[in-house]
Amino acid sequence: MKKRFVQMTGIAAAVIIAAGIGLQFQDGKVSGADDSASPGSVNDPVVTKSYVDQAVANAGNGLSMEQVQQMLDQLKQELAAANTNEVVVVSVPAGKTLIAKDGAEFVVRAGKAVVYSADVNGISDLTDGKDITNGKTVPNNHLILFPRGGRGVMPDPAQKNGLTVLVRGQYELK
Repeated sequence: MKKRFVQMTGIAAAVIIAAGIGLQFQDGKVSGADDSASPGSVNDPVVTKSYVDQAVANAGNGLSMEQVQQMLDQLKQELAAANTNEVVVVSVPAGKTLIAKDGAEFVVRAGKAVVYSADVNGISDLTDGKDITNGKTVPNNHLILFPRGGRGVMPDPAQKNGLTVLVRGQYELK
């Protein structure tokens, strides 16, 4: 009997709480919410065109449209120069070194190439998944990645002929 009384008390408490919450909602709105927000009031301000024009003019920090256009044109030129995705065939004569910029990719097509690196780090052979250190031979037809610039490939000093290399990215011939 005591057990049933406790169950009935729990059910009654749940019903009372649910009814209290239900009374707070009327027609999909919480009762007591501010319904006085009419258009144009402090709670719902109207923004005029002149205010928007002034805010847009101030957002430009005093730059004219011509200055902004010049900045955009310069940025486009810099991006075009940095994002070269075309593959270029480069002939590297004996005694010269093909130096890569950051992120460049090479494929040695003809000739025997060796790695040039000013430090102890080498270059990444993506075909074999290995690093090739300074002075080691670069296999032909392997995709080589230069994660940092300043490294490159040069013809093997023991051969008289140069190299033919496919290059994607920026490079210089020294």
